[in-house]
Amino acid sequence: MLWWLWVSIGLALLIVEVFVPSDFFVFFFGIAAILVGGFAATGIATTAWAQCVLFSVFAVLSVLFLRKPLSRRWGTTSTRREDELVGEVARLSEDLRPGDVGKAELRGTVWSVRSRHGEMIEKGRRCRVERVEGLTLWVVPEMPPAAS
Repeated sequence: MLWWLWVSIGLALLIVEVFVPSDFFVFFFGIAAILVGGFAATGIATTAWAQCVLFSVFAVLSVLFLRKPLSRRWGTTSTRREDELVGEVARLSEDLRPGDVGKAELRGTVWSVRSRHGEMIEKGRRCRVERVEGLTLWVVPEMPPAAS
């Protein structure tokens, strides 16, 4: 393959990384393609099979060894896993008094919970997660269904 084609593909992948949150995944494929373009331009890798092997090696090694350090250093572009809990329903394992920390079960795990609700919420009540702070869920009681 022509060297400029590798470089073009690499640049396109780097642009995709900017606009699509992929947590530094596409970035390494772009860098690998640009490196292969450089090797092809200098005559080190002239055959298509050598270029494909180099691309695969560069991409896999860079993802394996550089993705986590870069994600930690510059943060991730994807949503945090804890944010996925917002809107979920938890069931209180104990009474929750205003201002206190209580316990609730969500997805088979016991969590610490707090509520800005002004009244006590009784054990067993279903509560909706409104935000997550560290390992504490902030909940509001779910409204009981209207009687028909």
